[in-house]
Amino acid sequence: MIQGIRNNPQRAFRSRVLLLAVLAVLPGTFGGKAQDSTLPPGPKPPDLPADWKPWIGEYGSPSSPALADLAYVVAEKDGMIWLLERRTNGSDAPHYRTVDKFTLRAAPPSDLGREYQLFFSSSHERLLHLDDADYSKLTPDANATQQVLIKPVKPIAELRAAALAANPPKEQGAFRKPELVELATLDSAIHLEIRYATTNDFLGTAVYTQARAFLQKPAAEALVRALHKLQPLGYGLLIHDAYRPWYVTKIFWDATPPEGKIFVADPSQGSRHNRGCAVDLTLYDLSSGKPIEMPGTYDEMSPRSFPDYPGGTSLQRWHRDLLRRAMESESFTVYEHEWWHFDYQDWHDYPILNIKFEDLHSGRGLASAN
Repeated sequence: MIQGIRNNPQRAFRSRVLLLAVLAVLPGTFGGKAQDSTLPPGPKPPDLPADWKPWIGEYGSPSSPALADLAYVVAEKDGMIWLLERRTNGSDAPHYRTVDKFTLRAAPPSDLGREYQLFFSSSHERLLHLDDADYSKLTPDANATQQVLIKPVKPIAELRAAALAANPPKEQGAFRKPELVELATLDSAIHLEIRYATTNDFLGTAVYTQARAFLQKPAAEALVRALHKLQPLGYGLLIHDAYRPWYVTKIFWDATPPEGKIFVADPSQGSRHNRGCAVDLTLYDLSSGKPIEMPGTYDEMSPRSFPDYPGGTSLQRWHRDLLRRAMESESFTVYEHEWWHFDYQDWHDYPILNIKFEDLHSGRGLASAN
């Protein structure tokens, strides 16, 4: 048969066409990773012009108690600039109303139209003029690297000492034996940026003693499968946090003022991070290694963190939704207040753990405690 093909160029051509057709319907069979055409949330939208990016965000008057529940959102959608009004009315679920929308044109400082204007103050602060009032930009720029900070209720050193002296809540029932796996050992496309091991976290001080990330083995395997679905699209996973010792959860809770409690776990209940079944993560670009822009920043205690936040840009929301679709396809569920936080389906099968990172030793991924 091989001899016959060699002597018949037409048959050889037909055979090559047939082979290519077979390879086309068997993507990934010969070493490559298959691209899941159902994963992207629709066509990828174009990016917003760079000179517009710093003006996208939320504007308000934080110094005015009468306007504390009111903010204006400058966003991009379908190639237009949208102005939304957001009111919280003291509830966890904000309400949005479209004020107006404008054709994308020359970047601010400029008039949007009629009574709306984006401009710089004398101190170079970005402002929105609306209804004869000026509103300051409340949110950081898309390329900001510094974490949004809160003012801890007590000094962190004091809270750390109290947390280390405390004990996790006692639990009833049978639990699976923990099998924590160190994520960095599983795939070179898993990158780490463990913010809590740096001063660039929401407390402004390092809480972790080491920059490491662990998950229970089934959750870690599911994470790798989600990664392999994203790689053909050009994305890797950047991990901010995963398994979290219980004492750190107590520090976060005790440090956070009441209005921010929806973003931190109650230590009396333990968190899914404590069970090794929750991960905080984002996307990065495989070609450049740079993190992907999202509608809000990691650990930001604001409505921009909600998975259905309508602000930001079309491309930022597309990337946020792509991450969610990839993770949910592998049995993770997004937390309702944080686009970056995902819980694995078996979290309730594992106990609350309080093992410090320095007491975890990893051998070929699987970690064991002293």
